[in-house]
Amino acid sequence: MLLELAVENYAVVDRLRVRFHPGLNLLTGETGSGKSIVVDALGLLLGGRASSEVIRTGAAKARVSGLFEISDKAVNRVLEPAGFEAEDGELLIEREILANGKSRVYVANRPATVAVLRDLAPYLGDIHGQHDQQLLFLPEAQLDILDGFAQSRQQRQTVREAFVKWRAAEAELKQLETTEQEKLRMLDLWQFQAGEIEAEAPTAGEDIALEEERRVQMNAGKLLESATAVFEMLYEAEDSSYTSLRGAVRKLDDPLFAEVRQALEPAVIAVQDASDTLRSFLGKFEANPARLEEIETRLAALGKLKRKYGATVEEILAFQASVKARIAAAEGAGERMTHLRAEAGTLGEGYRQAAAALTKTRAEAAGELSRRVEKELASLAMERTVFIVAIENDAWNETGADRVQFLVSPNRGEEPKPMDRIASGGEISRIALALKTCVISAHKGPLRTLVFDEVDTGIGGLAADGVARRLKQLAAVNQVLCVTHLPQIASFADHHYRVEKVEAEGRTVARMEELSHDGRRQEIGRMLSGARLTPEALKNADEMIRGAALGR
Repeated sequence: MLLELAVENYAVVDRLRVRFHPGLNLLTGETGSGKSIVVDALGLLLGGRASSEVIRTGAAKARVSGLFEISDKAVNRVLEPAGFEAEDGELLIEREILANGKSRVYVANRPATVAVLRDLAPYLGDIHGQHDQQLLFLPEAQLDILDGFAQSRQQRQTVREAFVKWRAAEAELKQLETTEQEKLRMLDLWQFQAGEIEAEAPTAGEDIALEEERRVQMNAGKLLESATAVFEMLYEAEDSSYTSLRGAVRKLDDPLFAEVRQALEPAVIAVQDASDTLRSFLGKFEANPARLEEIETRLAALGKLKRKYGATVEEILAFQASVKARIAAAEGAGERMTHLRAEAGTLGEGYRQAAAALTKTRAEAAGELSRRVEKELASLAMERTVFIVAIENDAWNETGADRVQFLVSPNRGEEPKPMDRIASGGEISRIALALKTCVISAHKGPLRTLVFDEVDTGIGGLAADGVARRLKQLAAVNQVLCVTHLPQIASFADHHYRVEKVEAEGRTVARMEELSHDGRRQEIGRMLSGARLTPEALKNADEMIRGAALGR
């Protein structure tokens, strides 16, 4: 139940804080006074879409907060996994809309996501507005209403999961069947490519090593000449660097030259090491024209592969792995298709059984919903109306095999037809209320906040009285917030709020106040008489309030 709603810088609302109560809470005011703004603000707390266009001119952000009384333990099953906790049976939800279009959500004073609000919404409240009435014409919406009445959400989820699995198997099978011929055509090419690469058996980094070895072989003569000359200079000649350095060290055997001796000794060792390296190179290396020819032949073979399959040996090897995978897939496609056909058949039968069970549940609920809606409509001055929930097995999809259509005949003897072809605006309003009432009554749960935005559209007189009484009955077991323009409905309020626009500091702002008994008299009198409040209108208002209280 909604205990308190606070709105700041939202549309024409600068700052608004109002407390609501159990029972029937009615909002009235002139057209355009801002009544629906309150409903829209509450919708944001239930996960509605946010837009920067609602931010009051000159403000950096809009803010909406609501304090809810929580009595349903199921709410904790949503809160606890997300790390939230209601405090003392109350839950504070806040939402900020920023100028860049983004919004911030806070649940129990901690940051949250809009997804959390949407998960909480079924346990907190339900908003029904004129847009919802237009949705009644859609088969999808009618199916949702029937499932809501039948309490078949879990069955529907089971059907959806079965359908997704079956469709995935069918899609893979279709893809395999479609591409099988193409894969068979390509198999010879893939096998040739794999064989060509395997024949050369390249190894990672082989081309780089061969390029270096080729460079060495091509410069063999020059390298040998250079290495021999340097070895002579460093070690082999009579006046070699090694001989000169070693002689210098020996002459500096006096302690006075110890520091110089220590500086030269590493040079002697370095020259000796370099000489050993050159001696080893000269002992092993020789110009080998045959080896150079081998290298050139191998590099040419690798080059041929590179021109076809990749710029490096690593890319060639990756292409080879890819081709092998394609060959394996093509060769195993027949076996996979056989497996998939069996799997799709099993999954299809599982879906068929789940969908049939759901159809049975819906068929049983359809008859009961039809009877209850007709009973509700009778209390809404549509006692001659025939309402039928028709079910047809249309096709396989994730909602089951059924297509639902609401058929209506407002007059006995007339053939029931789809609502959008026969019902007037006022009739649609009452049918929507009747359906909402039936679905709500099927929902066995704790107190929730039910919001009706101008559910009285297109009605008046006896029909308005029927709508008022139905709202009153709903308010006996739920908190009801209702925006209305009709005095007949306003007279049934347990708590009456007036919304009006006023000018403050040169700007238009919306104000909302809870009315006292005398305030109710005057507001209902205004709704009856218009701009000029007359004694007769006040007297009529008193009679309407008294009659509503007595249940007349």
